[in-house]
Amino acid sequence: MWLWMTLASALLLGIYDVFKKQALRRNGVLWVLLGATALSTLFLSPFLSAGTLQEHLKILLKAFLVTTSWISGMIGLKLLPITTVSTLKASRPFFVVVFSILIFGEQLNGWQWGGVALALLALTLLSVSSKKEGIAFSKSKGIAAMAVSILAGVASALYDKHMIAGMEPLFLQSWGNFYITVLLAICVGVKALVDGQKREKFHWDWLIVVIAVFITGADMLYFFALKQEGALLSVISLMRRCSVVVTFVVGAIVFREHRVKEKAVDLAILLAGMALLLYGSSI
Repeated sequence: MWLWMTLASALLLGIYDVFKKQALRRNGVLWVLLGATALSTLFLSPFLSAGTLQEHLKILLKAFLVTTSWISGMIGLKLLPITTVSTLKASRPFFVVVFSILIFGEQLNGWQWGGVALALLALTLLSVSSKKEGIAFSKSKGIAAMAVSILAGVASALYDKHMIAGMEPLFLQSWGNFYITVLLAICVGVKALVDGQKREKFHWDWLIVVIAVFITGADMLYFFALKQEGALLSVISLMRRCSVVVTFVVGAIVFREHRVKEKAVDLAILLAGMALLLYGSSI
């Protein structure tokens, strides 16, 4: 059951990314994130039950990691083509595997090491194709923002596995969204004070409601999948990254971004690496 939940979560996550890119055309990064997360918190408010101080501190730390990942990821999304962003985000499971080895001492078999090698090759090729669009990996602010987003996201994923063992999914998701909303509100307030009269204004956009619905559903399925007996974080992380297929196709067809064929090869190699990791995890 957890495999199907993860696949459904990946589909919703891909759609969420597409609408998120569109929403950035009318509002700044922080406003889009704050609006969507606040609505998601409202949707989940019936599940804001009491918990211990230790539980809330753990969730607050997770909220900080997610907020960092989201803000930097949205900055990257605004500065880079969605096809580049989607391919970079597909590398997150690779880093989950690496840090699982370093932190938890997990061992990889031959299939999994093959997946790691293909993932590294895909990232190298993506760097080359992105430079042809004028995106230098070593100097691009968008690439730097995506690097921060990926690392914070990986830390959050590893932390999720630790927390979900002692918490109910909806309790974790509802309070997590609440604390993320508070942190984002603080960021918006600080930015407004710094910008003064030049501060960005919020423009109502129904896409924010759509974003909130899809991310709520995607995260709910993710947490319930992670809670299932026998669920593997490495496999779930891999399958969730299948969402990049949705964003890549839309970026190529709707947004008509450049050098799609080259990036498609990079994405295919990366997904092949993810498939090898998935197969190696299941045998």
